[in-house]
Amino acid sequence: MPEVSFDSLAVVLAVAFLIPLVLGFFPRLKVPSVVVEIVAGILVGPHVLGWASADEPVAILALVGLAVLLFLAGLEIDPSQLRGRLLRVAGLGFLGSVVLGLAVGGLLSATGVVHDGLFTAVVLLATSLGLVIPVLREAGESESTLGQLVIAGSSIGDFAAVILLSLLFSKDSTDTGTRVVLLVGFAIAVGVVGLALSRRTRGMRIGGVLLRLQDTTAQIRVRGSMLLLILMVVLAENFGLETILGAFVAGVLVGFLDRDGERTHPLFHTKLDAIGYGFLVPIFFVTSGIRFDLDALLKQPSTLLKVPLFLAALLVVRGLPAFFYRGTVGTRGAIAAGLLQATSLPFIVAATEIGVVIGAVTAATAAAFIAAGLVSALVFPVIASALTRKATVVPVA
Repeated sequence: MPEVSFDSLAVVLAVAFLIPLVLGFFPRLKVPSVVVEIVAGILVGPHVLGWASADEPVAILALVGLAVLLFLAGLEIDPSQLRGRLLRVAGLGFLGSVVLGLAVGGLLSATGVVHDGLFTAVVLLATSLGLVIPVLREAGESESTLGQLVIAGSSIGDFAAVILLSLLFSKDSTDTGTRVVLLVGFAIAVGVVGLALSRRTRGMRIGGVLLRLQDTTAQIRVRGSMLLLILMVVLAENFGLETILGAFVAGVLVGFLDRDGERTHPLFHTKLDAIGYGFLVPIFFVTSGIRFDLDALLKQPSTLLKVPLFLAALLVVRGLPAFFYRGTVGTRGAIAAGLLQATSLPFIVAATEIGVVIGAVTAATAAAFIAAGLVSALVFPVIASALTRKATVVPVA
C-alpha cells in the first residue's frame, strides 16, 4: 500500500459515529446532526485540538461526500409536485427571493460587507431540503399543502441556486456567454441520457434482470446510480460547469427514472441513504468543520458581526417571500414556511468553498456565511416545527 496516513480519517469517522449516537440519548433535543458534526469538526481540527486535518484521504472522501450529498438532494425533488397552483405560488415566492437577493447582495456589496453582491445573492437563494424534509415529516406535514408548498419552493430554490452558481461562478475561466451555451449543451446531453435510460429500463428483459440483481450482492440499482452520478459529474466538468451541478442533476434524473420504486424496489432509496448519510456525507460535514477558518472568524469583531447580518439576509431573501403563501396556508403556515425556506447550510458550505477559490469571498466572509448557516439550521426548523403543529391549512382550490 502507498504510504498514506489514515489517522485523520479515523478521527473523522469516530466523530461521524459518536455525534448521532450521543444525540440519540437526548431525543427531545431537536438539534440537526449536521450542525453538531461541523462544530465537532472545528473542535478536532487544526484550529482547536489539532487531532485531525484535511489530508489526502479525508479530502478525497469529503469531495465524494459532497457529490453524494448533492445527488441525494436532487433525488428528493419530486417533479410531479411541481405543477398547478402550488408551482405558481412557489414560483412567485422564488421570483420574490431573486429580487430580494439581488437587492440585499447589492446593499451588502455597496456597504463593503461582501466583495461580490451577485455571488452573495446566489448563496442566499438555496434551501437545505435535507434539513427541511425531516422537520415536515416529523410534524406530519410532508404530504399536506403546507409541506408540498415548502418542498416545491425549496426545490426551485435549490435547483436555481446550483445552476446559477455553476453558470455565473465557475473555476473555469470561460465567459458567462460561453457558459450559457455550455449549459444548454449540458442540458441537451442530460436529456438524451435520460431518454435513453428511460427507454432501456422499460424493456422487459433488462427490467427483469434489474429486479433479479437488485437485492443480491450485485446491488445493481445502487451501482447504476453511483455510475450515473460520476458520469454526470464528469459530463458537467467536461462542459466547463461546476461538478456539483452534475451531481445534483444525477439525483434528479434517478428520481425521474425511478417511478415504480415503491412497487418493485422499495429499499432502493434506503440503500442510497445508507451509502450517503451512513458514510460519505458525514465525512464531508466533519471535514467542513476541520477546514472552517475559526481564526479568520474570530480575528476581527467586524467579521463576527457579519454572522447575524447574513442570518437576517437569509430570512429576508428566502423567508419574506413566503408572504405569497398566506392565501394557501394561512399566516402561521406562511411564517413556518418562510423559516424553513431560510434554513440553509450544505449549499452555503459548498458555494463558499468555490467562492474562496475564485476570489468571490474571503476566507473570513466564508466562515461568517457558514456560521450563519449553522445558526439557521439550529434555530429556524425548531421554531417552524412548533408553528406547524398549530398551522391552519387552507385547501388548494
